[in-house]
Amino acid sequence: MSETPAPPVRIRPEVAATPAYRQGQTPTKPGFKLSSNENPFPPLPAVLDAIARRSAETNRYAAAGMPELRAELAGRFGVGPERVHLAAGSVAILYQLVQAVAGPGEEYVFAWPSFEAYPGLGLASGATPVPIPLTGDARHDLDAMADAIGDRTRAVLVCSPNNPTGPAVRREEFDRFMARVPADVLVVLDEAYREFVTDPDAVRGEDVLGAHPNLVVLRTFSKAYGLAALRIGYGVGDPSILSAAASVGIPLSVTGIAESAALVSLEPEARAANDERIARLAARRDALADELRGLGLAVPDAQGNFVWVPEGPADRGGVASAAGLAAAFAEAGTLVRPFAGHGVRISVGEPESVDEVVRVVRGHLARV
Repeated sequence: MSETPAPPVRIRPEVAATPAYRQGQTPTKPGFKLSSNENPFPPLPAVLDAIARRSAETNRYAAAGMPELRAELAGRFGVGPERVHLAAGSVAILYQLVQAVAGPGEEYVFAWPSFEAYPGLGLASGATPVPIPLTGDARHDLDAMADAIGDRTRAVLVCSPNNPTGPAVRREEFDRFMARVPADVLVVLDEAYREFVTDPDAVRGEDVLGAHPNLVVLRTFSKAYGLAALRIGYGVGDPSILSAAASVGIPLSVTGIAESAALVSLEPEARAANDERIARLAARRDALADELRGLGLAVPDAQGNFVWVPEGPADRGGVASAAGLAAAFAEAGTLVRPFAGHGVRISVGEPESVDEVVRVVRGHLARV
């Protein structure tokens, strides 16, 4: 087996030892791409029109500060535009926030498994990641996360609904958690999939933001709005925190095309059309989860645009090998996202993909 050649320059050991974020692959033969939680619907016609118009101005940067978009988003949270920060996807703001608050010898806490980018967020600043295992039903163990906060903790990341497992954090448990977090520790409520949530008891960033000056809420246009390729997300929180995040961010990273597409996506007619699509995806997700549970799998509560199949003993609703199930999908031409030792995340795709997912899983379970 060949080894990776040594780099020609000195690389920090902790960087060399940390795998880079791995993007979901694209099928190489006819099938479905269910590995990246992308929206299967094509962009709305109005969004395509906005992209086409702005494409004629690619020699210009986006408007300085993008005041129109920030004002629109601020209004939805009931805050001023100075409390909105834009970047190339909410993941960019995650990197900025952790680098802004946590340096060498300091820590940031998060649930695990969760968003795969979390462990690498502190590499640039030298901060140490502290992963806290999920509960047995694939939920955040907020009590354990609060227990892990110490003198060196500078940030806590809460992913709701949790990617890749699916459950959303409930409002009452979030309130209890925040009561235990020191006021000078940053809490990031990562709501990249918030629009798909149907659990009425789930926390909502706009409902809790005003009570906690140390809280930043993140959202994105990549998932529910189907603008993944344009890279635009936003954070809402205290202006001084967002200013610090911007200080360590890459300038001019949001394009004018992304800005225009986001603005059109928030217009009433586009919003109504997109809400209808989101409702269809949520119903498709619930149907897929029910089908998989009918096969004996312990699929946890699914509140994103994906479902989770745990790895584990069959008598506990798991599959023997996440890698084995992913390989069965790949052989059939469909790609999903395996998490070795944990489970498999399956994105909700086209209507036809539901039957294909059930077919592949049923066949795999029959062979093992």
